[in-house]
Amino acid sequence: MLGRLILPLGAILVVVSVLVAIALGQADLSVREVWTVASERLGLAWVQRPALGLHGVEVEPIRASLVWDLRLPRVLTAVLVGGGLACVGAVMQTLMRNPVADPYLLGISSGASLGAVSVIVVGLGGGLIAVSSGAFVGAIGSFVLVLAIGQHAGTLQPGRVILAGVAVGAFFAAVTSFLIIWVADPQATQEVQFWQSGSLAAARGPSVATASAVLVPVLVLFLASSRALNAFAFGPDAAATLGIQVERVRWLLLVACALLTGVLVAVSGTIGFVGLLVPHAMRFLVGSDHRRLLPASLLAGGLLLLWVDVLARTAFAPRELPVGIITALVGVPVFVWILRRQRARV
Repeated sequence: MLGRLILPLGAILVVVSVLVAIALGQADLSVREVWTVASERLGLAWVQRPALGLHGVEVEPIRASLVWDLRLPRVLTAVLVGGGLACVGAVMQTLMRNPVADPYLLGISSGASLGAVSVIVVGLGGGLIAVSSGAFVGAIGSFVLVLAIGQHAGTLQPGRVILAGVAVGAFFAAVTSFLIIWVADPQATQEVQFWQSGSLAAARGPSVATASAVLVPVLVLFLASSRALNAFAFGPDAAATLGIQVERVRWLLLVACALLTGVLVAVSGTIGFVGLLVPHAMRFLVGSDHRRLLPASLLAGGLLLLWVDVLARTAFAPRELPVGIITALVGVPVFVWILRRQRARV
C-alpha cells in the first residue's frame, strides 16, 4: 500500500516544495506572491480561486522578476538535476551490478571538470555557456575513453568498465590540477573550486530548458527499458535467456546515462552522492521493479537536491555554500553504512 502512495504523494510534495522553496531566501516572499507570478506568467490566472485561498495578490515588478527570472529557474534546475542523477544512479547500479555505482562511475565528472577548467583557466572561451559547453565536451570525451578501454572484443565487461572509469577519472583529475597550478590565477582557481563543488547559483531559463530537453527523452528510454533492467538485476545470462539483447541494451543505456550526466554536470557542476544514495532509499520503499523505482528516484532526487540547495543559500546568508559540500557531508556517512551492510551480507 505504501509503495502505491509514494509516487502520487511524491509528486504533490514536489509541487508544494517548489512553491515554498521559491519563497525562501534573503528577500522573503509569500507563497501567494509566488503563486500569483507563476500562474500569471504561465497563463493560468484562472486557477487563482479565492475559495481555495489561492487568490492573487499585487506583486511589485522587482519581486516578480525575483520569482520568475532568478528563483524559479534555480529551483526547477535543482529538481531536474537531482532527479536526473538519481535515475542515472539507479540504472548504473543495475547495469554494473554494483551497489556503489553512481553517475560519475565512468569518469564523467573528472572529464567535465577538465573541460570546464580548460575554459576558465586557459581562456578557451568566456561566460556560462562556454564553461557549460566545455564541461559537456569533457564529460563525453571521458565517457568515450572509458568505453574504449573497458570493452573487449565488442563486449562491455562491468569490471573492466569500473576500473577504466577509476583510471580515466584519476588521470583527468591530475591534468585538471596541473592546469590550475600552472596558471596560478587566484580568481580562476576560486571559480573552478566553486564549480567543482557543485552550484546552482547560475541556473537560469536556459539551464531548465537544456536539462529538461535531455532528461525527458532519456527518462522515457529508461522506462521503456524497465523490463530489460529488471532482467539485468539477475545477471546478463539470465537477461539473455529472457530474450534481452544484452550488449545492445547495455550500450544504449550507458550512452544515455553518459549523455544525461554530461548535460547535468555542465548545468550544475559536480554534485556527488545524490545518484548513489537515492536509488538505495527508493528500493527500500518501492522495491526493485524499475517501473516504480525510476519515477520514485526522479521525485526523491529532485526533492533532496531542492532542499539541499535551499539550505545552501539560506543557512549562512549572505554567503552561499556549494551544494556538493552539503551532499558530501550527508552522503559520506550513509555511503559507509552501505559498504558495511554489503560486507555483512558477504
